[in-house]
Amino acid sequence: MKTKRQKNLLDLVIALGLVFALTGLAEAGYWKNPQGEVWKNSYGECWQDRWAMDEMLPECGDTKLDSDGDGVTDDMDECPGTPKGISVDAKGCPLDSDGDGVTDDKDRCPGTPQGVSVDSKGCPLDSDGDGVTDDKDRCPGTPRGAAVDRHGCELDSDGDGVVDSKDKCPGTPAGVKVNSMGCPPAVILKGVNFELNSAKLTAKSTSVLNTVAESLRGRPDVTVIIAGHTDNTGNDNYNMDLSQRRAQSVVDYLVSKGANAAKLSAKGYGEERPIASNKTTEGRAENRRVEMVTP
Repeated sequence: MKTKRQKNLLDLVIALGLVFALTGLAEAGYWKNPQGEVWKNSYGECWQDRWAMDEMLPECGDTKLDSDGDGVTDDMDECPGTPKGISVDAKGCPLDSDGDGVTDDKDRCPGTPQGVSVDSKGCPLDSDGDGVTDDKDRCPGTPRGAAVDRHGCELDSDGDGVVDSKDKCPGTPAGVKVNSMGCPPAVILKGVNFELNSAKLTAKSTSVLNTVAESLRGRPDVTVIIAGHTDNTGNDNYNMDLSQRRAQSVVDYLVSKGANAAKLSAKGYGEERPIASNKTTEGRAENRRVEMVTP
């Protein structure tokens, strides 16, 4: 038999149910107040009817929130606010499948091998900018603009052991020994001089050239290039022409002394290949020279 207190409470519940029903706020599931809020008792418990016991509301403690909708509830999510559609791990953080430190949604180079340093886009670094990434570059620190092979090493087009960017004598024939500038060894013919602004040999030059001619007569099969050089005084074109004429004068003299003309040639370089500074008198004197080159 119900007590008076129990009967009064039951009457209250029935009355509230009628009020909610009459005001249209009693829905299948949770009961709501006239303001549309879920009704709770003094213990914070939600009132739910028996026809919709499967309805769930976070404010009633029925489920945990997942504010960013990444599939990981807020209480477990270490990376809240993940943008929609981004795959996450068990902690709610964006995936980094290749472990390079750049998450998959920002990684433009997925599948980077373990241990390879990458940039902010997740791509392997190319520190010297030669087009070959650091993990594959056998020659790091290549100068900017230098052409390289697939290993990131500078090209040596003539195969003389001196890379193109440092080779002052490109196109050296295969097998010819060269110096650090990529040029065949050259012998400076000291004492061979010319009259001012002329290709005419001085009298003292002949004694040096007579010795050279004698050596060449004994080796008629040896190919020799006579190279003429000037300092940087005057016009470039003039210096180039002068050096060529001076080299030819030496060739002509050697041939006149019995050297094999078929094995001798003249090449003028003008001021292109200085061996000393052109800022001093001594340096310019060194640069005005004739060399005998054996390719």
